[in-house]
Amino acid sequence: MQLGFFLKKFVTFFVEPLGFISILLVLGLYMLHVKKERVAKILLSFGLFLLLLFSYPPFANFLVQNLENQYPKFDYKQQVKYIHVLGSGHNIDPSQPLSSQISSTGTKRVLEGILIHKQMPNAILIFTGYEGDTNTTNAVMNAKLAHALGVDYKEMIINGKPVDTKEEALFTKTLVGDKPFVLVTSATHMPRAMLLFRSLGMHPIAAPTNYYKSEFRGYLRAPEPLYFYISSVAVHEYLGILWAKRSFFGIGTLVPTRVARK
Repeated sequence: MQLGFFLKKFVTFFVEPLGFISILLVLGLYMLHVKKERVAKILLSFGLFLLLLFSYPPFANFLVQNLENQYPKFDYKQQVKYIHVLGSGHNIDPSQPLSSQISSTGTKRVLEGILIHKQMPNAILIFTGYEGDTNTTNAVMNAKLAHALGVDYKEMIINGKPVDTKEEALFTKTLVGDKPFVLVTSATHMPRAMLLFRSLGMHPIAAPTNYYKSEFRGYLRAPEPLYFYISSVAVHEYLGILWAKRSFFGIGTLVPTRVARK
């Protein structure tokens, strides 16, 4: 696994809400311990303020709406040859059914890919995504779910080598070139994904899914842990867009692999 990939994940943690707030609180406690009470109060107060702000439903909704409203839902009347479903998380706990082994995000991406595939049965589903902390790639797990829901393996291309969106884009470019294809990913992730794919001269058609935004229900809302998570997802994507825009590094071509039909 590439050192740069792990370094990016490590640095990202400390600039995203949970890591950044944790740093503020730890520093605040340290300043309190060394009797620098004024600095401690500032750090602890700022950390608490950010914790409440990112957990505040209207603020979290504002963050995700700016991402999720950029691309409309897919028009199922369109016809293309390839449908690329980006990878997400999974586990391989044998005590869980396949539907629980794949993350909620991943399940929605696969389901949307299958729904689109049913409207264009001659199209090929592309699944990508590496193994993470398991010994089975996310691409294989998603393909298993698609197969269980009626898609034949011969209608899929499965590659478990890409570790991030840029590598997924580079792989798919070897298949589609500059021809249009459907790109399925989370609505929050779609702006960054479209940016990366287009930077390679590709022409993806957005098919967003897994929305987090909700209807406005007033400002008198109490902070909730769920909305802290949603804010974190949004901030992660904003940082990813900034990272993608800074430059586009070349990554070696990834060779497609198929899973034998069982």
